[in-house]
Amino acid sequence: MRLVDAHCHLEPKDYADVALVVERARAAGLVHAVLVGQFENPGDWGHALEIAALHPDFLSPTLGIHPHAAARATEADFEVLERTCARPELRAVGEAGLDYYYDHSPRDVQATVFRRQCALAKRLGKPLVVHVRDAHEDCDAALAAEAVTNGVIHCFTGDTDAARRYLDRGFYLSLSGVITYKKTEALQDAVRFAPLERLMVETDSPYLAPVPHRGRKNEPAHVLETAKKMAELKGVSLEEVATVTTANAARLFNLTLG
Repeated sequence: MRLVDAHCHLEPKDYADVALVVERARAAGLVHAVLVGQFENPGDWGHALEIAALHPDFLSPTLGIHPHAAARATEADFEVLERTCARPELRAVGEAGLDYYYDHSPRDVQATVFRRQCALAKRLGKPLVVHVRDAHEDCDAALAAEAVTNGVIHCFTGDTDAARRYLDRGFYLSLSGVITYKKTEALQDAVRFAPLERLMVETDSPYLAPVPHRGRKNEPAHVLETAKKMAELKGVSLEEVATVTTANAARLFNLTLG
């Protein structure tokens, strides 16, 4: 069985030894993970690229400006983002998007920064990794306005209508440990609705650990639990979920899997 964690963060502040995290992931059946880099403050982009370079056969990086940090991004930061995302080892632009739950940046600023990254992804011919919370209509409108059809809605937590909207636009949906939680019936219905050929599994480590690890720090190895729940919801075998979601991730992110 071969799995890909389609979205994780492995910053040194959260993990004392990333090599051990990678070792545990391999032992759990993972063959790759997409390591998502994020802008924090002007000039500070975290450590995703450096960490991925230490494990090039297992980690592939992305880079983006999260909506939480949108108001802190300068023109110089956008120049760094474009120059970095153009590098061949960078597999996608993002995560970028809209977050109306926390509203850490003004919504108009979020929208501007998101649309600039939509345009960047199109210009570079790379997929867009989208973060969206409580903003599905505005997110879909931005994707439509920028004519973006190549990407993934990471940690999808919407309902069937939202799933249909993104699928119709050509996007994949990536599911996290949230699908294992209680009182997520609308999300679980959306998982049943979406074709397996358009789904991926992720951890969003260090956050959103699936049951039975909920409440503890998440890590890529735990994506196995999300895959098990997806198999249950779809009424297929775990092996089929692993095979198809891994192929989907490889296709979208242009991954070379060993």
